[in-house]
Amino acid sequence: MRISEMFYSIQGEGFLCGVPSFFVRTTGCNLRCSFCDSPHTSWNPEGKEHSIDEIMENAARHPSRHVVITGGEPYLQNELPELCDRFNDAGYHITIETAGTVFKPLRADLLSISPKLSNSIPRDQDDGKHAQRHDAARINPEILRLLMAQAEHQLKFVVDAPADLKEIEIFLQELGGVERNRVLLMPQGITRKELDDRAEWLVEYCKRENYRYCPRLHIELYGNKRGT
Repeated sequence: MRISEMFYSIQGEGFLCGVPSFFVRTTGCNLRCSFCDSPHTSWNPEGKEHSIDEIMENAARHPSRHVVITGGEPYLQNELPELCDRFNDAGYHITIETAGTVFKPLRADLLSISPKLSNSIPRDQDDGKHAQRHDAARINPEILRLLMAQAEHQLKFVVDAPADLKEIEIFLQELGGVERNRVLLMPQGITRKELDDRAEWLVEYCKRENYRYCPRLHIELYGNKRGT
């Protein structure tokens, strides 16, 4: 598998926020989000090949039995189902972080699905040359429904401005069958100030509409640094 980095840290987002976890960050992505916080896996993908045995040996050096497979887009990796089988057989809890545009049959305990809103369209990067392709690929309702049926899941939306909230409501109505307690709204930002500024109004919206507010604990603890 082509891997950008492997590291041991604290899960910073979602249902398992705060849980010590071993992270496997794959490289390569079919999207080009304007706010991507890991451009080394998408805009400028880097990394090297690791065997599944090497990944398992690295994970075994750490005490936690939680593993997070992230990216990039992990579902692009042909070896992902085999890696999940190995982690499952070894007794790990497996979280996969995905944008929800690609599907493969596999075993996982939690899918953290992050559908990309229109705020993700890269209109200004590289003279907007990726904008049209990204916009066409960023939402696939059929794939989303397959993923939601595959495993326990959470739907995590990156919120940049109040205008995004109406888009989320329309999206959820059209997708259908979404339990409100599975919806997480996370402020867009890679600095403490950006997150705090958006939290002021986003937390109040979550309280009013009964959604989960999703902090970015790893940013609060370490800043926007690789390997955290």
